[in-house]
Amino acid sequence: MATIQESEKHGIISSPSSMTHVVEDDDKFLVTFEENDTRDPMNFSYKTKWTITLVACAFTGIVAAASASFSMGYQSMMRELNCTQFQATVGLSMWSIGFGTVPLITSSFTEEFGRLNIYIVSSFGFMLTEMMIALSPNIQTVMLGRLLGGAFGSTGATLVGGSVADIWKQHERGQPMAFFTLVAVTGTGLGPVIAGIIEVDPRLGWRWIQWIHVMFTGAYFISTVLLMKETRATIVLTRLARKKRKETGDDRYKAKAEMEKQSLVTLIKISCTRPIYLLLTEPIVQSFSVWIGFTWGVVFALIESISAEFQAVYGFDIQNTGFMFSTLILGSFVGYFANVYQEKLYQKHYPRKRQEARLYLPCVAAILLPIGMFIYAWTARPEVHWIAPAIGLTVFMSGAFVIYMVVFLYLADCYGTYASSAIAGQSLCRNLSASAFPLFTTQMFARLTHQWGLTLFGCIGAALVPIPWVLFFYGSRIRSRSKVSQRILEDEEDQELQERIGK
Repeated sequence: MATIQESEKHGIISSPSSMTHVVEDDDKFLVTFEENDTRDPMNFSYKTKWTITLVACAFTGIVAAASASFSMGYQSMMRELNCTQFQATVGLSMWSIGFGTVPLITSSFTEEFGRLNIYIVSSFGFMLTEMMIALSPNIQTVMLGRLLGGAFGSTGATLVGGSVADIWKQHERGQPMAFFTLVAVTGTGLGPVIAGIIEVDPRLGWRWIQWIHVMFTGAYFISTVLLMKETRATIVLTRLARKKRKETGDDRYKAKAEMEKQSLVTLIKISCTRPIYLLLTEPIVQSFSVWIGFTWGVVFALIESISAEFQAVYGFDIQNTGFMFSTLILGSFVGYFANVYQEKLYQKHYPRKRQEARLYLPCVAAILLPIGMFIYAWTARPEVHWIAPAIGLTVFMSGAFVIYMVVFLYLADCYGTYASSAIAGQSLCRNLSASAFPLFTTQMFARLTHQWGLTLFGCIGAALVPIPWVLFFYGSRIRSRSKVSQRILEDEEDQELQERIGK
């Protein structure tokens, strides 16, 4: 057993053999990380950090592709299952319901079981739901499978932001989060492209779209088991403390998380109520939730309408309309490379603008959204080449990419320890909008036509343009009047004080 040496000055106990840093606290020995401890997720090697980031983001891409590609199989599904298009569209929307609501409960599980275990369970469960859909004998089973698929997919995909925050420092998160957004939005476009090729082959059809997802998810599950590591520091410290107690037989060795541990029921209650509280009381969360909710709702409305629009106007078959979704991919790459410039602006202006330094590019993206919708609405005509509405879609998705990305970064910067609740609140709005929009847009386009329906969306988008501009100039004042922001500032000051005492 390792010898224990006590520091008279700080009351620090260290074990040279295990490099475990222990601070004496009353009758407890508080287990913490050594300085530059490689077991601390923040001190993982650059290679390990990017491996974790890439693997985590891969699941987001698979989930995004599965969510969007479903609509490409409508025709063969309707023939085989004898269902209506509205019933098939309900299947598309059920996904977003599961995706938006379930994380309010399951996000608490990381406190108890860690992120790695949730990634493993989520990916395996997601694979089973895709198998369930592929083997479904009726549309009702498909709907249930889509609901469960959204639930398992969200549980894994919503961890990515937390995993990035676990291993990357605040000023380093821009590129990892940009890559996360790129994979998520690109997957939304790439899924329908591949699904269109599958759907047009009479030997394959909608079931094979699901089987492809099963194959990719199975490969991902294996990569998760082999390559992923636990990134939640509290879980790592809890396991180190448990190991220390087992080695020494001394129950006084504790991690801080064990001493402050709340029951799982309490954690679930907090994770369900705090996002709603922030939505109701915080203007920053409210405004961004409305903005991303509308934007993501339009994205899913476009997923629902692109095939019908290009088939009716240009006579495209299902495969060619599938290729039109590549505009989502192109728009994502435009937004991704624009973010490189945004990161430079953030690094340059952060000392003066603080959190609002994230909002330079979103102010431009707010203008691009309605412009893209207006272009798509008024150029999709037989006498106008199809490349014109494709440009409109690309412009729209460039703006949507930036908004999707900045929501995570800006809310994480503004709300610190409450970031997961703030992000969960906007995620709820975003996914409920994604589930609702496809259900009414088909009827709306039928009555108003695609031109005027998309024009209506463009006008709403134009009305939302001021959101990032107002926050850019007045965000700090808004936060200074927030009770939550004041509490976060106090918590951060207490944490800094404790860290100085512990060193």
